[in-house]
Amino acid sequence: MNRADSASWRWLLPALVIVLLAAGLRFHLLGAQSLWNDEGNSYVQATRSFADIAANAARDIHPPGYYWLLKIWMVLTGESEFALRSLSAFASLLGVALTYALGRRLFSPLAGLAAALLVALNAFSIYYAQETRMYALLALWGVLGMGCLVGFLQGALRASPTVTRWALALALVNAAGLWTQYAYPFVMLAQAVIVVVWLVATWSKLGSPLRFIGLYIGANLLTLVLYLPWLPQALHALTSWPNTGEAVDFGPALGTLVGWFTFGITYRENDPSWIAVTLLLLVLGLRTRLGADNWRGLLVPVVWVLLPVGLFLALGMFREGNIKLLLPSQIALALWLGRGMDAVWRLEIPYRRWRLLPRLAVSLALAGIALNMWSGLAFLYHDPDYQRDNYRAIVREIEANLGANDAVILDAPNQEEVFRYYYAGAAPIYPLPEGLGGDDQATRSQVRQIIDAHRQLFAVYWGETERDPQRVVEGTLSDSAYEAGGQWFGDVRLVRYATPVELTIEVEVNAPFGDAITLERYALSADTVRPGDLLQLRLDWRTDSALQTRYKVFIQLLDADGRLVAQRDSEPGNGLALTTTWTPDDVIQDQHALIIPNNLSPANYSLILGLYNGDDPQARLPVNNTDYLQLTAVTVEP
Repeated sequence: MNRADSASWRWLLPALVIVLLAAGLRFHLLGAQSLWNDEGNSYVQATRSFADIAANAARDIHPPGYYWLLKIWMVLTGESEFALRSLSAFASLLGVALTYALGRRLFSPLAGLAAALLVALNAFSIYYAQETRMYALLALWGVLGMGCLVGFLQGALRASPTVTRWALALALVNAAGLWTQYAYPFVMLAQAVIVVVWLVATWSKLGSPLRFIGLYIGANLLTLVLYLPWLPQALHALTSWPNTGEAVDFGPALGTLVGWFTFGITYRENDPSWIAVTLLLLVLGLRTRLGADNWRGLLVPVVWVLLPVGLFLALGMFREGNIKLLLPSQIALALWLGRGMDAVWRLEIPYRRWRLLPRLAVSLALAGIALNMWSGLAFLYHDPDYQRDNYRAIVREIEANLGANDAVILDAPNQEEVFRYYYAGAAPIYPLPEGLGGDDQATRSQVRQIIDAHRQLFAVYWGETERDPQRVVEGTLSDSAYEAGGQWFGDVRLVRYATPVELTIEVEVNAPFGDAITLERYALSADTVRPGDLLQLRLDWRTDSALQTRYKVFIQLLDADGRLVAQRDSEPGNGLALTTTWTPDDVIQDQHALIIPNNLSPANYSLILGLYNGDDPQARLPVNNTDYLQLTAVTVEP
C-alpha cells in the first residue's frame, strides 16, 4: 500500500466510526414513540395504489414521491412504527456519509469528518430521521444534489470527460428532490447562484464555457421534463395553500434557526456559550488566501445556507413547524463549520513552540461542541416536551373507558389515519368538520345528531384552527353535553363527554362566592349512582360586576371521613365561558360530568363544589363561612 492509499484509509476509519455513531443515534428507540398525525397520513398514503397516492397528494401540500418510495419500503420491512420510520433513518444515515464525502471533496478529510460529526449529533437531523415523513429524504437529495453539482463544476474546470455524466446525475437527483418536497427549489436556487458566481470567476480558465453553460441548462431542462407531469399540481398547491408563517422579529427568528442548525431542536437545553464558538468558526471559515482555488469550495456551503434561509425569512415562512423545510441547509452549515475548523487547523504559526496550538484549539472546539450536542440528546429521546403526540396512549385510554353506544369524534384534519393505525374497534368514528370545513351550521347540526345518537363521546382535539377556527365542534359539545374530564397527550387533547340525560334533581341555593359571584341553583342527574357512571351536574352562575380573575370550578366527591374519591376541575363552560367574560346579571349555565370510579365501594358520599383562582389553586373563594359548598349526599350502589 503506497503512502496515498495509507492516508486515505487513515481518514476512512474515523469516517466509518461517525457513520456507525449516526446509525446508533437514529435507530435508537426508533419505534418507541407513537406515530403522530402526519405520520399516520404517510402510512395511509403508502397503503394506497400508486395512482391513488398521486390523486390524494394532489390535494395536499406534498408531492407523491416520498409516499411511493414508502409504499415499496413497506413491502420490504412491514408496517410497525420501527419499519415505517426506518426509511427516514436510512436516508439520514446516507446523508451523514455524503456530508463527509462532500466536505472532503470541497476542502479536506478533516473538514469532511467535522461536518459529518456535526450532522450525526444534531438533534434536528436525528428528530426527522425518526419520523415517517419526507424531510430526511429531502436532506439526502439536497446533499447528493450539491455533490453532483460540485463534481460537475470540477469536471468542467479540468475538462474531464465525466462532466456529462455529472450533469445527468444532477438532473436526476434534482428531479427526485422536486418529487419529494416542494421546498427543494431552495436547493436548486442555491445551485444556480453558485454556478453563476463560479462561472464569472472561472470563465477564462474554462476550455469551453459555452459547452458548460449548455450542459447546465440542459440538466435543468431535463429536470423540468421529468417533473413536468406534476408541475400543474405543484403550482396549484403552492399558490392556493394558506401561509402558515408567523410574524416574528428578525432577531429571534434568526436566533432560533442558528440554534436548530448548530445543535438541533433541543438547543435551549445546551450551553449557549458554544453557539458563540460555532459563530466564530463560521467567520474563520471565510478565511482564504487571495488567488487560491479553495474559495470555490467555500462558495457552496455559504450560498447553500444564506440563500434558502434568506428566502425563508423574506417570504414570511417562519414558524418552528416550518424549519424542517431547511433541513438540507443544516448540512450546509455543518460543512461551513468544518471549513472553519480546517482553516484554523492549517494556520501557519512562525514560532515552532506554538505550531500545535491551532490544532489543539480545533480539537478542543470540536470536542466541546460535540459533547454539548450529546448532552442535549437525552432530552430528545426522553423529555415529554420533545416527544410526538401520543395517539397510541389516546387509543388505549379510550378503549379502557369505551362502552356500548359510545363514539369518537376526531376534530382535526387527517386525524383518522393515525387513529385507525392504533384503533381496530367497532365504535363509530366521526371526523369533523367534514372536508375542509367552513360550513359551521352544518357542522353544528351534525354534532348535535351525534350527541343524540350516543351515550358517551370521546373527542380528540388537535389543529382545530385549520378546519374549525370557530371551534364549533367543541362549542356545541360544551353547550349540549357534559364534559367529564380532559387530558393532554403532547399537543393533542382528549376530552370525554356524557350525552345529556334528564336532570331529575334541581335545587335553589343562591349561595354567594366571594363578593360578586352567586350560584343560583344546580341540577343533578341523580343522587344514586353505580361505579363507572357519569354524574351530570348543571350550575347556574351569576355575577354582580365584571370580573378580572379567571376562576376554576372544582367538584369533589368525599367519603364519610372527608377523603377525596373523585374530582373534576375546569373553568366554566369547559374553558369556553371564562369568568372574565361574564356579563353582570346574566345567568351562565355551566355543565359538568363527574366520573364515578370503577373501584368505588358502595356507600354514602358527599358532593361538594367551590371556586378557586386559576393562577393560585390555594386561593378559594369563601362561601357560607367556608371555602366550599356542600351540595348533596350521593349514594353509590353495587
